[in-house]
Amino acid sequence: MAKAQETVLEIDLKALEHNFKYLKAKLNSKTIFLAVVKAFAYGSDAAKIANYLQELNVDYFAVAYIDEGVALRKAGITRPILVLHPQAINFKKLLEYNLEPSLYNTKILNEFITVAFAEKQTDYPVHIKFNTGLNRLGFSKNDVDFIVSKLKETNTIKAKSIFSHLAASEDLDEKAFTKNQINVFNKISEKFEKLIGYKPIRHICNTSGILNYQDAHLDMVRSGIGLYGFGNSEKESQALKPVATLKTIISQIHHIQKGQSIGYNRSFKCNMPLKSATLPIGHADGIGRIYGNGNGYVTINGKKAPILGNVCMDMIMVNITDIDCKEGDEVIIFGNSVSAENVAALANTISYELITSISQRVKRTYIGN
Repeated sequence: MAKAQETVLEIDLKALEHNFKYLKAKLNSKTIFLAVVKAFAYGSDAAKIANYLQELNVDYFAVAYIDEGVALRKAGITRPILVLHPQAINFKKLLEYNLEPSLYNTKILNEFITVAFAEKQTDYPVHIKFNTGLNRLGFSKNDVDFIVSKLKETNTIKAKSIFSHLAASEDLDEKAFTKNQINVFNKISEKFEKLIGYKPIRHICNTSGILNYQDAHLDMVRSGIGLYGFGNSEKESQALKPVATLKTIISQIHHIQKGQSIGYNRSFKCNMPLKSATLPIGHADGIGRIYGNGNGYVTINGKKAPILGNVCMDMIMVNITDIDCKEGDEVIIFGNSVSAENVAALANTISYELITSISQRVKRTYIGN
């Protein structure tokens, strides 16, 4: 792979393929695989990622919002796209681009039926979400009779799937809670199917569900973070490959004297001479201020360089006193050699937050395509 000459997010499509095949191998041949590509495909490039997965014959996609789904359609995605958190104001656009809404409460159900009826839709595919313990979105288990009655009184929509979301599938200390969620969902599914008279697709497993609860794979599974190279344990993370590597370069090297300060607010003051490097990446690129003042580090020529002072909007300064390097050398923020999970942990956060924070102004490059 080429050395960076500017700040870039390098996306490895072969790593994506590896992760997809690894996760898919956990499933039986009849289980549908849904790829979650919301939030710019977890901070990478939704169009590129989705098109590559479509070539690999992924069955389904999911996004958070309708405009994300529209962007995928415009980028050439023809597979079904589930919109996990649609807003009623955009329902006509959803219909125009053949996207499939998650309907999670009475208000959104009624509003979608009204719009779909006005647009002369018949048996339009919808996904009914049930809350089994995450307490974020979803109908209650007590709403099954009402939902089925609404579906039976109209031919405008049809339940393509019913689903729920596990709250702690990655945490084996919460196994009893997760198994209860699965049990509740299975009872909901059984009742729903009996009342409606047909069998929608059933799905509850996220990436950690795929890895930890094989008996809950049901008809479809949904994978987001796993596709991008992160599992729910050290063992699983080692089996997966990070898709994205964030790189930059050294713009300038300074020799700082004792008593001098570095950066805004003089938050770092030297108590001995040191050598610093300024890098063209900052909080506007996704490296939050929380990583400043030694909380975070970058890697230069295989060695850690702690961040000095406050993170600036467009730059950070790092300590290179003990590193043999020069201006123009490549710098790794995270990637294969430096896990985003480990970098994020320094700021008491998770890989999801770090990788989805990478600004769209950071150039995306691709290998393996």
